[in-house]
Amino acid sequence: MPAPLPLQATQLHPFNRLDVPTLLADRAQKRRDHPFIVWEPFDGPGQTWTYGQFHAAVGRVAGGLARRGVQAGDRVLIHLDNCPETLLTWYACGWIGAVAVTTNARAADDELTYYAEHCGAVAAITQPKFAEAVARSCRHIRWMVVTETDNGMPAPPVPADQRFATLDADAPPRRAPDPLAPCSVQYTSGTTSRPKAVLWTHANALWGARINAVHEDLQASDVHLVHMPLFHTNAQAYSVLATLWAGGTAVVQPRFSASRFWPVSLKHRCTWASMIPFCIKALMQHEVPKHHYRLWGAAANDLPTDPHFRVKTMGWWGMTETITHGIVSSLHVPSPPLAIGRPAPEYGIAIVDDDEVPVADARAIEPGGSGQLLIKGLRGLSLFAEYLGNQAATDGSYTADGWFRTGDRVDLLEDGSIRFGDRTKDMLKVGGENVAASEIERVMAAVPGVHECAVVARKHRMLDEVPVVFVIPAANAPADLADQVNAACAKSLADFKRPREVRIVDSMPRSTLEKVAKAQLRAALAEEGPLD
Repeated sequence: MPAPLPLQATQLHPFNRLDVPTLLADRAQKRRDHPFIVWEPFDGPGQTWTYGQFHAAVGRVAGGLARRGVQAGDRVLIHLDNCPETLLTWYACGWIGAVAVTTNARAADDELTYYAEHCGAVAAITQPKFAEAVARSCRHIRWMVVTETDNGMPAPPVPADQRFATLDADAPPRRAPDPLAPCSVQYTSGTTSRPKAVLWTHANALWGARINAVHEDLQASDVHLVHMPLFHTNAQAYSVLATLWAGGTAVVQPRFSASRFWPVSLKHRCTWASMIPFCIKALMQHEVPKHHYRLWGAAANDLPTDPHFRVKTMGWWGMTETITHGIVSSLHVPSPPLAIGRPAPEYGIAIVDDDEVPVADARAIEPGGSGQLLIKGLRGLSLFAEYLGNQAATDGSYTADGWFRTGDRVDLLEDGSIRFGDRTKDMLKVGGENVAASEIERVMAAVPGVHECAVVARKHRMLDEVPVVFVIPAANAPADLADQVNAACAKSLADFKRPREVRIVDSMPRSTLEKVAKAQLRAALAEEGPLD
């Protein structure tokens, strides 16, 4: 009689015999006639897919991909703004076991070439305004198809053999579900090196669907407005996958529009939305309706703008590598305003110093101080599977005992909540002193006339680095805004934290989710050389 297997070898997976297509098929059966995806373009007619209709449409796109030769494990580049084809292709890839590779729609030609060649894409799905760039940049793909419109806007006719509509065939049989099979790839924004390719398994996607829905208190009756880019974790996991798990409805827009936000929200009775500072600031200029959202999610809870919008904002922290929120606020347990919440029960959270020595005891009553944020989870389930094609980066992102290095710094507050500090790369070393860019930015954000600001480091011959601030003025900004910024910093900050330069600018470079692309600002300062 053979020896029994070790108990660990027989342990069942949390998503045993499940994958993303299985979840979609289940919802199509149980919620067949309930609206799932509502497409609200800026131009042209909208469209609604019930769960049953969306499942059928995904199956036919999967059939079209298979007919074009896409096989399990193949990578398909999805270079699109928000549109129905983004979602149809992403789920269709999962149906046949292919890997959906979503890329930033703002990518330059060189970045597109890197994405396609690094992941080994066999095909590309894009739209008319990107078609030429994809064709010249992704030279090793076998074929490309192009959507009929640019997110609903009219576009020149597409050659018949390149139309997205050609991806239409009888749905192939679904593969036997394997939760650990590769599902999708998202590229990080990249700072000093090439972007890393974050590989998710189907279990990662299911984890995002389930845990995001729980953290956000999403219910089948909720209508989630999706205006964030679908190539990013926020929209794909926090919004659409979570909505799929809850059996609710997702209203998808091409991008954020302040003038359309409230009309679309009221039209579809939206109850939930993920927000970022850019969107909130833009909405301050528009009248707020009396009855609207149940909840907003953002990078901090109980924002100062909540009374203005008459909404409850819950805070969270997460990243592409964590799939969902490792730290999240609760509707039932209060946290101080602007905190990001407490450690999510699904993860381990630790705060360590620069030598990775713990600075906070989870049982301590007193505040535990500030430090680097580490997170513990299971690879391929609650944490990403790997950085595709970069084993050194994957290994280097974990400590010897398996904690993932997030690259973020946080503060442990007196009540046990956590407040976001900064990205590690946004910490300046000024004459031997650590300075957080966010601390300076918080002071400047309160100066009347400052619409937006960003602090980055500039090299200094004596002090190593010094802060430089870029400021976009508000419409009513005073002529001496730079002087007022300097005065506010002199009043609130130690001398070594004060900016050495205040630059008034009309705009700043942007990265994912409209964040300021600080790497580009640093590069521009580096070209000017160090200060004396």
